[in-house]
This record gives sequence, structure tokens and C-alpha cells, in this order.
Amino acid sequence: MFALSWNESNDHSGNTPNMLTQTASDVLTDKFGRQITDLRISVTDRCNFRCVYCRSADPENHMAEHKLLSWDELERLARILVGLGIRKVRVTGGEPLVRPGVEEFISSLRAMGVQDLSLTTNGQSLAERCERLVAAGLNRINISLDSLDRAKFEKITRTRSFDRVIAGIDAAQASPLRPVKVNAVLVRGINDDEVESFAEFARERDLIMRFIEFMPLDADRAWTRDLMVPAAEVKSRIEARWPLVPVAHERSETARKYRFAGGRGEIGLIAPVTQPFCGFCSRIRLTADGKLRTCLFSRDDHDLRGLLRGGAGDSEVAAEIRGIVMQKEAGHRINEPDFVPPSRTMVYIGG
Repeated sequence: MFALSWNESNDHSGNTPNMLTQTASDVLTDKFGRQITDLRISVTDRCNFRCVYCRSADPENHMAEHKLLSWDELERLARILVGLGIRKVRVTGGEPLVRPGVEEFISSLRAMGVQDLSLTTNGQSLAERCERLVAAGLNRINISLDSLDRAKFEKITRTRSFDRVIAGIDAAQASPLRPVKVNAVLVRGINDDEVESFAEFARERDLIMRFIEFMPLDADRAWTRDLMVPAAEVKSRIEARWPLVPVAHERSETARKYRFAGGRGEIGLIAPVTQPFCGFCSRIRLTADGKLRTCLFSRDDHDLRGLLRGGAGDSEVAAEIRGIVMQKEAGHRINEPDFVPPSRTMVYIGG
């Protein structure tokens, strides 16, 4: 597949990452020929929101601290994966900004040579952190906002943070992170009446408004297909008011993008349920407790933490990763009669 040269002279304890250099242009490839270039890294399962489509209203049940990867362990795995051809990294949670040290971690990723570095956040503390994130080397940002109505926002997130999130969006939009991507998960009967308002929000602020189909990843297992708002419906409703022009996208991108023909702003439609994009998937996910997942809906995790803490060298870890990637699923099977939701919900997997 590709050739790597390894320097095995370093300590194998995991405290000092072994150095590796990629000597061929090839990247990780699965058995279906898909190149794996994108990595989502969850740095925590903790979140200061309790969104109805993601997290239960029940009392907190965080993973024990010792089960989470340390920053050094996260950096070591990231460095190995970058050496294997990963070029896009998104830092996620939970809510990544609740874990101290995120800016330093982003800076370390930038020093590794990550070409495209982004972060997903609920925006609650973004206004005061934005400048530091930019200084650390962040390229792009995704901010969750599931309602423009304060009361509805509080119902969905189970918080009173609306003003802080809007301030975070405005701060990011005024920074080098512009244009900001704002993500809304539409749930029938809760916020599906706001499609046009969200589109107007994108036009007013000249940002990218992305609509995400509700997926069976909620902690309360309340998902049904009737609660999901199809992307085609969203597009039709927006086009009834504002003509849309398609925007070119990479085959592996999750969103189908459109700009307004007669105004500022952009729309993104992410339709994993009604228009699966599995055939061109380029992503793998690393959870905060050191599990590698080859699909958002994988039934199984693949443990890397045990290797790190068991003294494995970088070449051994890399070989394990290559083997895991070869097991990547053809698709998520949401629309198949035998589909079974993953054992982990979104907050434990990473967005």
C-alpha cells in the first residue's frame, strides 16, 4: 500500500512518540479502495449541554478520568496517524472546550503538519476562547445551534446559553475562522419550523448554515424515522424563497453545498439517512478513551489505549491501525431492516 520509514530508537513507553516519516504519497486505504485521510478526535465525553438528540437528561455518567487518553497519548496517536496519511483533523467531544489544554493540543497538531484543522463546539465559551484558538492554528470551526428561538433553544439544549452561543458565532465570524459553519440537527415537531429562519440567518451573517438529518444516536433511544426531516424537504423549502446554486465539493465531503443566487451565505445539507455518502467515506474516529471507530455507526470499537499503555512501539500501533482500517464497513446500514444502533451514543463517539 505504502512505504514508511521508522525510527525505533526512542522509548516505547508512550512518553516519547517514535518518529516516522511517510516515504510514499499513498495513504491508508480500506478493502473497498477508499482512502482514509480524515480523522475525528474526541478529547472528552463531557459536555455542558444536554441536547435532546445527543445526551440523556439523566444524571451525569462520565467515564472515569483514568480511562481517558492523556494529552500526551492523544498527541502520540495523532502523530502516528498523520504519518499514515491523515491530513484533516477535527477536534470534537462531548464539548472539547470544557477540557483544559485544547489550545495547546491544537497547536501540537499544527506542528505535526495537519493541513486542515477544525473544531466542533456548542459555542458557549467560544467568544472568550476564539482568539487563542486562532493563535493555536485552528483553520475552521463548526458551531451547533439548533434553534434561533430562545425558549426552544433552552428546551433542546437544556441550558440557558443562547446569548453566549450567538456571541461565539459572531466572534468566530469576525475572526480568521470565517466563514463559520453553523450546524442544526432538525427534529420533526421541535425545530423543523425554523428552516427558513436558519436560511435567513445565513444570509444576514454571510455564514454557512448546515442542516443535519436526525440520526439514531440519541441517548434516550427516541429516534424514529418520522422525527427525521429529509434534506430534500429542507432544500425545497429554502428554494421556494431563495434560488440556490450548487457549490462544488469533494466526493468524500458529508455536505452537499449551495450558495444563494441573490445574496450572501451558503447552505449545507448533510443527509446520512436519506442520501448516504458511505461510498466515498474518508473518515475514522478516535474516542476520548482511545477506541478507534471506522464508522459513526460501528458496532465495535478497536482499542488503542491498551497498546499505548502496554508499551507497544509506534510501528506496532501503526500496524494495528492499518488492520483496523481494512475492517471498515461498506456503509452504515441505517436503511436496512437488520440495522442495529451502535452501543455508544453520539456524546461518547465524538461529532
